[in-house]
Amino acid sequence: MKTELILVGKTANKHFAAGIDDYVGRIGHYMPFSMYVIPELKNTKALTEEQQKEREGELIMQRLQPSDWVVLLDEHGRELRSIELADWLSKKQNVVRRLVFVIGGPYGFSPTLYARANEKLSLSRLTFSHQMVRLVFTEQIYRACTIIKGEPYHHE
Repeated sequence: MKTELILVGKTANKHFAAGIDDYVGRIGHYMPFSMYVIPELKNTKALTEEQQKEREGELIMQRLQPSDWVVLLDEHGRELRSIELADWLSKKQNVVRRLVFVIGGPYGFSPTLYARANEKLSLSRLTFSHQMVRLVFTEQIYRACTIIKGEPYHHE
């Protein structure tokens, strides 16, 4: 199974970017994993939040294939413990060709993208910046990979 993480806008914080790159590299030892950055929109001050979400959604939709299993990282999504995420990921590896996670911009997702998504996952009931979510999420995917392989990274 190929896995891709789609992000809106580059990671501005160099410390977050270094951590994300580290975890993306680690994940690559367990499964094919890539990250794709949708460029930030220009002239967003002239756009409403809804227009910005629609334009970002169009760019994300262009990246998706009809057979992709699309998972939005969304505050209203299902919350999983790390062990549960590992179990979920393990099951997906047996039935999905390409798993695509999407972290949207600061205003969330367009209705079109919500309609296309197969699932929504939430990392927490707390609110994180969309920049920080990238680091937390890549760490959790790495953690799930080590749990699946029975490695000692996760302690429970």
